[in-house]
Amino acid sequence: MSRSLYIPEGYKSSLTLRETQHAIKYIKDVFQQALSIVLTLDRVSAPLIVKQGSGINDDLNGVERKVDFDIKEIDGKAEVVQSLAKWKRMALYRYGYEPGEGIYTDMNAIRRDDDTDNVHSIFVDQWDWEKVITRDKRTIEYLKDTVKNVVKAVVYTKRKVSHRYPVLADKITDEVFFITTQELEDMYPDKTSKEREDLITKEHGTVFIMQIGGKLASGEKHDGRAPDYDDWALNGDIFFWDTVLGRALEVSSMGIRVDETSLKKQLAECGAEDRMQYKYHQMIADGTLPLTIGGGIGQSRLCMLLLEKAHIGEVQSSVWPEDMVEKCAEAGITLL
Repeated sequence: MSRSLYIPEGYKSSLTLRETQHAIKYIKDVFQQALSIVLTLDRVSAPLIVKQGSGINDDLNGVERKVDFDIKEIDGKAEVVQSLAKWKRMALYRYGYEPGEGIYTDMNAIRRDDDTDNVHSIFVDQWDWEKVITRDKRTIEYLKDTVKNVVKAVVYTKRKVSHRYPVLADKITDEVFFITTQELEDMYPDKTSKEREDLITKEHGTVFIMQIGGKLASGEKHDGRAPDYDDWALNGDIFFWDTVLGRALEVSSMGIRVDETSLKKQLAECGAEDRMQYKYHQMIADGTLPLTIGGGIGQSRLCMLLLEKAHIGEVQSSVWPEDMVEKCAEAGITLL
């Protein structure tokens, strides 16, 4: 049996399958336009695959296996992306973007080692975005202002969706509560990181948990982060309270990216100094790549939240364990 499947008591989708498909498109149309306006972003195309050994693919927590394959006419192997965190920064450099300007794109990925449950799928779809900043913007204050703008786009989209589908009556607060992972551990020292996320988000509704990646006072990490894209002192996750599942739902992971100093420090902390062999890392170290802020916003997770769904498979087509499909069918949850 799927270990983490949760069936909300008495759950029934508020929308039909056909209404759901229409609503998914509506959300994506409205949100990406709102996001591009509040963050000053251009829409660009992005790769599904990158060459193995390029150093561009996201290593996530450093243990996930990438999907790779050989190509008839090219030496070596290609990999399906796990995210575009590094590619976007290279793109801003190649395309000549200036401070205050940025890009966003549709990112589709396969994460073969993810555990599937109500909110996790091996197929990942998100809006990846990245923006050039100046060194004086590498601050907590600028990070918080950017988070508020992302949340503003979410709240605006929710308002439009609820107007079109009045049966969707849940509210999302636009007031963001900010807290660091260490403050959260100090507040709930006997809880796991996920339990802390639930407790603080249930209390405040919309939360940004900051400084993810490094070890806390307990010696544990709140969550894993690759050492070579986010600056662990200037990053975080956006959570919204999901009333259907009764838990915190992470919709976005974002942050100010590493500069030459934080890159060196974080690689050393992870024992990953060998990554400096890659061009991407060298271009950060020598100041060639621009300083940036960026993140990913889950498309299916946002749809799931705004459409008040109990399972991410109600808003995206993917592959699920047979026992999960059966249990969902018995509970009236239709997976696409």
